[in-house]
Amino acid sequence: MKRLPLIAPHPPRLSTMVEALARVEASGILSNNGPELRAFEANATQRLFDGRGACLAVANATLGLMIALRDAVNDGPAGRFALMPALTFAATAQAAWWAGLTPLVCDIDPDDWSAAADEEERLLTRHGARIAAVVPYATFGYGIDLERYRWLSRRHGVAVVVDAAASLGTIDAAGVGFGAGAPFPVVYSMHATKPFATAEGGLIHCADPDRIERLRAMANFGFTAPRTATLPGLNAKLPEAMAVVAQARLDTFDAVARHRGDLADAYHRAIAGRYVAQPQAPGRQALGFFPLLLPSQHTHDRDAIIARLDRQGIGAGKYFSPHLGEQPWVRSVAQIEPTPVADMIGSRLLSLPLSDTMTVADVGRVIDALDKVIASTPRAPARTASPVAETMIVGGGPAGTAMLTAASRHGLLPALSRGLIVVERDAAIGGGQLGRYAITSDSTAQTFLSVIEGNADPAIAALADHPAALAVARHRGSLGVPLAEVGPLLRAMGDRLHATVATNGGTVLTAHEALSARLVDGLWHVRVRDLATHRESERIVRNLVIATGGHQPLDRLVAQHVAGEPIVALAGDRLIQSDAVLSLGGYDMVADLLSTKRAPRIAVIGGSTSALTTVALLLKGRPALPLGAGAITLLHRRPLRPFYPSVETAHAEGFSDFGPEDICPVSGFVYRLAGFRLEARDLVLRMLGVDGRQPDPRVALHRVTGDDDVAARACLRDADLVIAAMGYRPRALPLEDAAGQRLALAAHRGAPMVNGECRVRDVDGAPIPGLFGIGLAAGFVPHGKLGGEASFVGQANGLWLWQNDVGMMIVDQLLARRARAAA
Repeated sequence: MKRLPLIAPHPPRLSTMVEALARVEASGILSNNGPELRAFEANATQRLFDGRGACLAVANATLGLMIALRDAVNDGPAGRFALMPALTFAATAQAAWWAGLTPLVCDIDPDDWSAAADEEERLLTRHGARIAAVVPYATFGYGIDLERYRWLSRRHGVAVVVDAAASLGTIDAAGVGFGAGAPFPVVYSMHATKPFATAEGGLIHCADPDRIERLRAMANFGFTAPRTATLPGLNAKLPEAMAVVAQARLDTFDAVARHRGDLADAYHRAIAGRYVAQPQAPGRQALGFFPLLLPSQHTHDRDAIIARLDRQGIGAGKYFSPHLGEQPWVRSVAQIEPTPVADMIGSRLLSLPLSDTMTVADVGRVIDALDKVIASTPRAPARTASPVAETMIVGGGPAGTAMLTAASRHGLLPALSRGLIVVERDAAIGGGQLGRYAITSDSTAQTFLSVIEGNADPAIAALADHPAALAVARHRGSLGVPLAEVGPLLRAMGDRLHATVATNGGTVLTAHEALSARLVDGLWHVRVRDLATHRESERIVRNLVIATGGHQPLDRLVAQHVAGEPIVALAGDRLIQSDAVLSLGGYDMVADLLSTKRAPRIAVIGGSTSALTTVALLLKGRPALPLGAGAITLLHRRPLRPFYPSVETAHAEGFSDFGPEDICPVSGFVYRLAGFRLEARDLVLRMLGVDGRQPDPRVALHRVTGDDDVAARACLRDADLVIAAMGYRPRALPLEDAAGQRLALAAHRGAPMVNGECRVRDVDGAPIPGLFGIGLAAGFVPHGKLGGEASFVGQANGLWLWQNDVGMMIVDQLLARRARAAA
């Protein structure tokens, strides 16, 4: 039985190479402007691209991407991005980096596996001019929508260079080659493994002949005059002999492409209803192999399936796994956005052979073998027990990893990692949900960078030069940092923390979720689900740390009263929560809701940072809302207090509305915990008229006086939109006792979840053995050596606290419990 390799290179025949060398020798021309090369480029333009535009042949596609990107973005400030999808070959990111750009890796579309359109537009809106180029990848030769990229280029003023490495031979319904007449460079590969196979080479096509000629000069050391470089350049010339080989391939390519298209059609018929593949678009997709998705329950069986197919003479692979966002070098130089779809697709991709020499019968043999291999590959049984581990952190977002960061700063992370399990729903730890908010932080850039600088872990300290850290550093001296730029830094830190934990005997379970935990004889039995395969297992640990974050539950909103009446009754269907407003796209949602109002009136309820930040967003959003005098009313119960670094600075501005109980005894800060900071503080100072500041006329303050506050009720009834910014509640993990009964927590009755040692409290306020909590809505209040004013009522949330004193409070207790157990 003949062997069917996954990639069947199609090198030129020896006779073709001999003929090519003879023709070149006869011409005596070796430059990239020789007659054979020019003839091939002209013929390729005519036969592959319907005579539109022009072509340039280069030594390989990677060099083609490099010069096309360098030409497209020209010179500009450092740190600019090249936006590209996660599911592509490493050369896409490498070419951008060589062109002086930072790869910005986004998620993919779940259907055609190309860059997700909504993600591209979200990032272009978020980063603006910092994105110098978009580099879409025509995934496995799929004909992506180039008209949309023409529109994106015009709308955002961004360059476009298309990576179409495998797309020579892809045609639309009219039979026109993919990329024909594109206004931007489209770069193809002619490697021996591609449908248009030579030994090596690349082709750049563009509708603009002048651009092609400029790229030709860049491919020849930047020479536009004899031996004179006037452009940036390198040696990317395609040898004349390879042009002859390419011409020979072109002469037979129509028949080759039709045959490969027939094989692809046979694959689609054979897998119908059993496996998922890219959709079949009108026309023909050039395929170097046939990619499909394994059933999700066999995600972790892929290597075994590939090995069993190989024993039957059938080559198979897993392009592109790992995807860009999972490759170590890319992660060290790039900014990686969350990529849950690429994670899932990449983990299940299986590449099957498709070559010039295969037959339709061979396709049937391949799928028949795959069916039998999968049918005879039993699912691994779910684990029902495990050795006892030391500690599990449920939630690998900012709070959960802050604890690890605190340990790393003191050189204790290796010790903490032994027997540690981190469970996180996302594909990576660190970022959590911060990156989805369209607001600035209430912490300075230096606060975020301080945990990197001088960190005892060299890998974390080295992040000072990472693109994500440099992006945050640009906001030194500003009123906070856009949270959309904080998220990538936290994810980069999460990568380093993950590596340290894994290296020192710990386990990081990404794409997993903890379902419940049961306390039996002093040990926590935690039920964990793998989100890729849906398999469940049980992990047994001595200590459990809940770092699952907070949310704004609707049931709490239903029960909330303002001025003596239910908020739902006062606001009706005009009521939304601040979390939705502060998220990316939230301002646009508000603008849409108010689009029919010529003079909208908005009521914001709450005296928290979320409430002030919501008001600030409404004031500065673009396009601006038509806000008149007093259009926004902030209803709050407690006085609004600004933070001051000292009594003296407060008095210097004429602010004296504080007493000894409002001053932190450790730092001397005024309203250290209760005071608003940065952007929210600036708004409060203006609204209070401190030091001659002028209040914003569009905002009115109304302090709710009690249940008989008629004016507050009228404000809510008359508002066109009511935004509730009334804090967060912990997103608790279901906890049970040994009998399977729910453990009642203090948080269930609205009290803080944790005590002064970050230990989770039961309904009576007593700490539950081996159970800790950290993060948003945990309810921790600093005390003692941590400082804070005696008058403070509420909870303190802040990444700096979690990464320092609060995180170390839990770390110290965990290491002490381990030492006692060992003794």
